[in-house]
Amino acid sequence: MALQDFRAVFMPYCLQKQPDGRYAVLNREYKPVGFYTIDWIDYAKHPVLVRLKGLTKAKAAKLSVDVEVNVDLLYLYDDKTNPVKNSANMRAYLEKLEMLASLGVG
Repeated sequence: MALQDFRAVFMPYCLQKQPDGRYAVLNREYKPVGFYTIDWIDYAKHPVLVRLKGLTKAKAAKLSVDVEVNVDLLYLYDDKTNPVKNSANMRAYLEKLEMLASLGVG
């Protein structure tokens, strides 16, 4: 279980697109941000899915830690770029959060 610090529970790790086009913003255990559990979560049974307005392929490329951008599952960081490892990683992560904060939701 990776839920050992604030970042792992309350900060976005990835964005996972759902079949209806909405996204789940997930923590390090693939649970909706703020869910402190390792139990299975059915995202559709909770008010955690959202449409991200303005998420273009270009913005997805800037958000993704992966070289090959997958708009269905966008990872903001990985073990190598974990924001708590060093200040450079944290700055890069905060820049991604700034981009996310500018998106509309619906």
